[in-house]
Amino acid sequence: MSEIITEYRNENTKNIDLLSTIDIVRKINEEDKLVALAIEDEIPNIAHAVDIIARQFLKGGKLYYFGAGTSGRLGILDASECPPTFGVPADMVQGIIAGGDKAIKCAVEGAEDNFELGRNDAEILTDKDVCVVISASGNPKYLLGVLQKADEKGCKTIALTCNHEAAILEEAGHGICVEVGPEVIAGSSRMKAGSVQKMVLNMLTTGAMIKIGKTYENFMIDLMPTNEKLKDRAIRIVSQIADVSASQALKTLLLSDWKVKTAIIMLKKNLNKDDANEALKRNCGVLRRTLKSLS
Repeated sequence: MSEIITEYRNENTKNIDLLSTIDIVRKINEEDKLVALAIEDEIPNIAHAVDIIARQFLKGGKLYYFGAGTSGRLGILDASECPPTFGVPADMVQGIIAGGDKAIKCAVEGAEDNFELGRNDAEILTDKDVCVVISASGNPKYLLGVLQKADEKGCKTIALTCNHEAAILEEAGHGICVEVGPEVIAGSSRMKAGSVQKMVLNMLTTGAMIKIGKTYENFMIDLMPTNEKLKDRAIRIVSQIADVSASQALKTLLLSDWKVKTAIIMLKKNLNKDDANEALKRNCGVLRRTLKSLS
């Protein structure tokens, strides 16, 4: 097998162990600057992936991330942030890592090389769902097993990798390949490759949530105010959208059981909680559509 680009030696950092601390950090920063520029070239493919995910969400489908090691952990991270940010059910976006929950904290040797483990983990998929497999090299047998089972289930598949020769690009229905060149430390794909994956995953979920109406303008109107910080944010959102004081926003949020969209409709359309909720229900929970329907 030919050596993949993340395993190459980076000529810009070959003497990094001889540098001062500040120059070590500068070198890392110089390499990190390349990440966003590399992603720019893949924007059309990322946008197509967002549309695939949004369409499946609207059909009642779920988004599953599969990965091994760093890639698996990044998928779990992105998935875990969706419920508090967008108010979606905890199972709507899920991250699955080769080797199970133990592998979140500790390496599980051999898990990424286990084709049958990937097939077994992918049993959860349905024909309504989207499966995103994530890997810097794009070659783990685990992910090939996932993709095989996903195809059998009729599930939409997307590959995210940093290697244009990745096997998962050949097997997935749609591919995103962001090559960022050799790492600061050869083979340490938790660095630039990890940054690429985090940034692209942010785009996938945020873009899809915007498309299905989980934001209004650039406000996270479906957030779940589960702590003081988020309650303060909810108050600010209601205050700004409804153009009322913070105290009036708080009063209405209390009446609406801390439902941001309900509070906004109550204030902007002078409705009670039940009528506001009913209007939202008629418009599939989309605030902009609901406000327009009540004009």
